[in-house]
Amino acid sequence: MHAALKKMPIGVFDSGVGGISVLKHIRAILPEEDLLYFADSRYAPYGNKSPEFICDRAIVLSDFLLARGAKSLVVACNTATAAAVTMLRDRYSLPIIAMEPAVKPAAAATKTGVIGVLATSGTLKSAQFAGLLEHYGQHVQVVTQACHGLVECIERGELDADSTKALLQTYVQPLLDAGADTLVLGCTHYPFVRHLIEELVGKDVVLVDTGAAVAKHLKHRLEDAGLLADAGPSGRVRFWTNSQAPDATLVISQLWGVAADVVVLESADIRA
Repeated sequence: MHAALKKMPIGVFDSGVGGISVLKHIRAILPEEDLLYFADSRYAPYGNKSPEFICDRAIVLSDFLLARGAKSLVVACNTATAAAVTMLRDRYSLPIIAMEPAVKPAAAATKTGVIGVLATSGTLKSAQFAGLLEHYGQHVQVVTQACHGLVECIERGELDADSTKALLQTYVQPLLDAGADTLVLGCTHYPFVRHLIEELVGKDVVLVDTGAAVAKHLKHRLEDAGLLADAGPSGRVRFWTNSQAPDATLVISQLWGVAADVVVLESADIRA
């Protein structure tokens, strides 16, 4: 049975296309694994949705991926992690890996004692984030910034647009003014505009995200469970999205870096 399970895919989901930033790290560290990715773009961003709504979406997306054979789930979304991961782990008996804004490494990296956190309002209001601040933020000043509208820019593939850069400027500048020398990218969408943020903040400000750490944690969990795919050819990567944008496939391919195998679902309800 274990041999058959090893061949099963890893399921990854996010409120939209942002989790592809995590998927790229997973692909780099686990090239033999088959990967399934669901972009719940019809409902992006999750940051302004209720915890109850996000929990419902998390169950729907998990069931969708499990129905396609997922041996493990990665919740590639900080807001969904905060709202739903405890419930998911109670509900499903398989490895579930989740996100966490990188407050701990940022607190270790800062020299000024001030770290800035860019995230959605849902993440910043969560009990999980409050817990991180309590554990790791006691000896540093943490300045937070909810980035309204930024996820939508990235969902549209506007990674180099002047309007995206201008929006980022309004969010980054207050953190710099507060003395932050380390910025946490607290949403999986934000690494796709890392180059714009670097232009705005300069080389002396450290940017931290958790995509690579999540991929490494996934690998360790699969190793411990005896579920790692055997060495062999590169695995297949498949994408689903319920985006209503006419260029949804193009945006996913743009973010993935090569032409992607994308199924665009027209129905908002994927339970059927």
